[in-house]
Amino acid sequence: MAELAGTTDILDGPRARGAFLLRVLMEPPWALEIAEDAPLTVVAVLTGGFWLRCADRAPQQLVAGDVLLVRGATRYLLSDEPTTAPDIHIGPGQACSGTDGRDLSEELATGVRAWGNDAAGRDTMLVASYPQEVQLGTVLAAALPRIAVVNAAESPLLPVLVAEAARDALGQEAVLDRILDVVLISVVRDWAAEAPAGLAGLRVVTDPAVAEAVRLIKAEPSRAWTVDELAAAAGVSRSVLARRFQAVVGVPPIGYLAQWRLSLAADLLRDTRRTLASVSREVGYGGPFSLSAAFKKAYGVSPAAYRSEVSA
Repeated sequence: MAELAGTTDILDGPRARGAFLLRVLMEPPWALEIAEDAPLTVVAVLTGGFWLRCADRAPQQLVAGDVLLVRGATRYLLSDEPTTAPDIHIGPGQACSGTDGRDLSEELATGVRAWGNDAAGRDTMLVASYPQEVQLGTVLAAALPRIAVVNAAESPLLPVLVAEAARDALGQEAVLDRILDVVLISVVRDWAAEAPAGLAGLRVVTDPAVAEAVRLIKAEPSRAWTVDELAAAAGVSRSVLARRFQAVVGVPPIGYLAQWRLSLAADLLRDTRRTLASVSREVGYGGPFSLSAAFKKAYGVSPAAYRSEVSA
């Protein structure tokens, strides 16, 4: 556990915005063929269970308490039994159709953020997807494998997320986004603790030079850091830091600095007392226009629109 001491800080990246959440309620027999393209999909088994089937992997049974993490455009099957043929296809954008091609999105809707072949089904799960990779944070996006299974995940806020998913109240989307971030961090922490050999990007915790560079960036995000300055402070050469940072984090040091600045800006924008100019200065942008351009490219909306959404 000593190696994971810095994981909480390293995982300070997820910033969901408009995440997709759905309670899926299924009664056997059932099988879903999933070809979604979200950067990250989280599937938490609530009751009953299912079998996971995908290429290059033996069928695996998941039961209540287990959580499945799927990165990117990975095709996989979830079913009540390992031999059940899929009768529902889930495609990009959560579009769902039957074997005859008809749209099942509305046909199988059973309530607020609820969908399935039986509202009282034996097998239930919560499905959540992050729509953009920038919302995961650079380190986390680089760390996770294509598919990860976390058995008996300990996430105290998961029941809260399930309960809130069934509500349709003012500002509910923002509430769900924030809870989902915490649930994801706790699940990834459990995964890292159980599979230390597969930490991938989380190796930043055990690489002192990279860890120091990350610490400096987070301590002074407004500073115009260069790779040379970060390397000198970390006690290694420029080329060594650049190579190790890229291998561990998945992006160059300056790319990580840019991502962290935007994540921090997203947090600061929640405080309506702050002006865009003050936020720009605090995160190292020359002014509101340069921050607005970078923020819109990353998040798909302007800082002002983002503030309106999260403050609603």
